[in-house]
Amino acid sequence: MIISRTPFRISFAGGGTDMAEFYLRRPGAVVSTAIDKYMYVTVNRYFDDSIILKYRRTELVKRVADVRHPILRECLKLVGIDRGVEITSMADVVGGTGLGSSSSFAVGVLHALHAFKGEYRTAEELAREACTVEIARLKEPIGKQDQYIAAYGGLQSIEFMPDETVRVDPIVLGEKVRTALSQRLLLLYTGVTRRASPVLRRFRTKFEAKDRQMTRLRDLAYEAREALRGGDVDALGEMLHEGWMLKKGISGGISNSVIDRAYAAARAAGASGGKILGAGGGGFLLLYAKPARRASARRALSSWREIPLALEPEGSKIVYVSR
Repeated sequence: MIISRTPFRISFAGGGTDMAEFYLRRPGAVVSTAIDKYMYVTVNRYFDDSIILKYRRTELVKRVADVRHPILRECLKLVGIDRGVEITSMADVVGGTGLGSSSSFAVGVLHALHAFKGEYRTAEELAREACTVEIARLKEPIGKQDQYIAAYGGLQSIEFMPDETVRVDPIVLGEKVRTALSQRLLLLYTGVTRRASPVLRRFRTKFEAKDRQMTRLRDLAYEAREALRGGDVDALGEMLHEGWMLKKGISGGISNSVIDRAYAAARAAGASGGKILGAGGGGFLLLYAKPARRASARRALSSWREIPLALEPEGSKIVYVSR
């Protein structure tokens, strides 16, 4: 049996510029961090030549081509496993909430399947293969940041180049700065899950018409990187706010009246910035508030569930091997 553990993520700046519609014309960039919420995938030898898959539903099939779950099907094809395997997945947080769960799932499945075959893959290889599965094969309208932060972990500045190369540059924080950043982040669940694909399809059609705004989103990622490296964590709050305002102005469906009222209340109570994570429309609201204002910002949204979080320094890893 093999068990992989792959982190989810929160993105601070640059989201959307990791999509091909933007980075094929000019470099895209994001600042993201892995967090201590995980996708777990187990791979075990099945007693006959069947393939059994357990996620929200259970599948028992004879051929890879008959697998209904698209990511599992394409991961099995890519790795070259076509029989006699059992795959089970579990997660700390429900999917469709903006934490990059589908890409963490793809990275975790690939990692576990390669380990099952006795193969080693680097973080770069896992991220690239996950992009192949989700973007090239399944044609999902998503970017590349989630696959890379899931594979690498840590707090990263990630650049997406027009030649399709990806540059991953760690943002190394001292312990005091790291603690200060963690103490200023609030993660609140809106109670709404959603499919990211429809929102992202609408969003990416606006890129050329909203080129100035998209370029500013990218530049905020560079500014966030330098601020964090310089220890100026509080600059991140206003950058989050600017990025959220820009993103809402690019395409409809990213926010709604409930989210807007909640965010305005949090800002009035002392949060300096925030954003809906992922594609938008629901999921998790990330807020940034200095310690003296954190409690009041939290009270402003007392009906929303808070999810404690910490920054995760490691990416996808194999946590158990049994032969």
